[in-house]
Amino acid sequence: MVCRKSSVFALVALAMVAFSMALFSSSASAREAVSPPSPEDFAAALGAAKTPAAISFAKTNFRQVHGVEPSTVTVADHGVAAYVLNPDFVRGVAGAPAGVLQYIAVTAVADNGVRATLRANPEDGGDWVVGSVFSGDDEEVLSQRLRPGSVLLNEPQINGWYELTPTGVALLQASLPQSEVGEFIPIAEYRKQVRARYGDKLPGSDYEKNRGLGFTRQDDAAAPPTDRGPSAAELGLPIAGAVVLLAFAVVVFRRYRYSHRKSTPASEGSRASK
Repeated sequence: MVCRKSSVFALVALAMVAFSMALFSSSASAREAVSPPSPEDFAAALGAAKTPAAISFAKTNFRQVHGVEPSTVTVADHGVAAYVLNPDFVRGVAGAPAGVLQYIAVTAVADNGVRATLRANPEDGGDWVVGSVFSGDDEEVLSQRLRPGSVLLNEPQINGWYELTPTGVALLQASLPQSEVGEFIPIAEYRKQVRARYGDKLPGSDYEKNRGLGFTRQDDAAAPPTDRGPSAAELGLPIAGAVVLLAFAVVVFRRYRYSHRKSTPASEGSRASK
């Protein structure tokens, strides 16, 4: 009788261990689906944000947006990984994560307290460079609302920011919200939603071939390709007509962008777009 009870206890213990291992494995694989930047990536991004060139871009942004160029700019000693909606996730590709890494956001603060966000992007060879600066510090502010194990996901077509967890998303803010702020949406349901919004507007679609909103002409100059995340144009815009234009106007007035293109020294620090 004692042997029989011991055998039962042993089987139960083994079953609990197996269950725990399976649970840990599924949880770990879910987190690994959205690949985090390495410590080396963060260090390289922060280094890029503190270069004289990046600080010069920040000063230009402050001057363009606020009319005064600060004498000093302080760059944060930490960055926020920002992910963007993955076209393969929208397509329904098996195993595709909802987001792919787009950039690391580093906050820059002018001597008058005004804030801007330096966006550090990876280049071939492992280098990171700051190619654009946005007014405000949305990424840093929103990242403070993330729970452990979650990341910041951008749905650019609605200027939306989500908390992405292994099991779903919750909207943090958006210019054109598609769900209630804070409402949890299971990952399968979110895939259905974005597929309905953008499934017919992906690269290669008739929408793109007909040069729909968000896509450029074939003979237009294109940006250098990157494997670290799609742009808003690669997904198209969510809906057509006046609503899209209204959303675009909201985004434009909400955040001003200063972009740096590596061309000639004379062109650096002279271009700004609103």
